[in-house]
Amino acid sequence: MTDVSTPVPGCIFCDAVARQADDPLIVARGNQAFVILNKFPYNNGHLMVVPNRHVEWLADLEPPELTELMTLTQAAERVLAAVYHPHGFNMGLNLGKPAGAGVLGHLHLHVVPRWNGDTNFMSVVGEMRVLPEELPQTAGRLRAAFPQFL
Repeated sequence: MTDVSTPVPGCIFCDAVARQADDPLIVARGNQAFVILNKFPYNNGHLMVVPNRHVEWLADLEPPELTELMTLTQAAERVLAAVYHPHGFNMGLNLGKPAGAGVLGHLHLHVVPRWNGDTNFMSVVGEMRVLPEELPQTAGRLRAAFPQFL
């Protein structure tokens, strides 16, 4: 199990922590973790909740990190429900390459809003996603909503 308390060069999440407020995809920050838009979202509002510390496994999080990770996940669910009114959510972790982790080594929890019928021929046949809103607009809407749910 990997536990790295210093940033790892080339890790997209460690880079986001280092950029602080300058990262345009970060919509909320806590003391131990942050919430960032997925740059390649499955749906509008696809968020990831990420510990600040470069940790690969859920088992390696300290209790305050784990608490804040879940508190921010709960806030993300509430914010997305208020802003986008989805019919449901997919939430989850992909730990390790065999489990489908796209970013290896830095744990992140996906929060994906879902709507009835949101899987269509474009994503199934064309292997392409159509989003009705650009990421900067999504970031602005979510960033404005987060303070009332934290």
